[in-house]
Amino acid sequence: MILSLLANDAVREESLPELDRTPAPWESSMQATCECLSWHSVWDNLERRHTEDALGETIYRDFPVHTRSAIATTHTLLERGVISPDELQAKMREVRARFEGD
Repeated sequence: MILSLLANDAVREESLPELDRTPAPWESSMQATCECLSWHSVWDNLERRHTEDALGETIYRDFPVHTRSAIATTHTLLERGVISPDELQAKMREVRARFEGD
């Protein structure tokens, strides 16, 4: 349908690496977490996007774009006191141990 709107000599861009990218499992989980936070009125999606954009334009511009949701969510939850730095570090140790065990 869309292709019929393009010129006859139009070709699909193949040089961009993200075109056919399949999200990693953690990315899908992160998206679901963000949706739940929005659904429960903890942190709405528009606010999240603004936070990601602001962080992406500053010190986080060097992080891969797909990790910005995790970073923005972590910072927001820490700032709001939902989780403590100690809880975050404990969870990170737990996850690392789980991956090292695989």
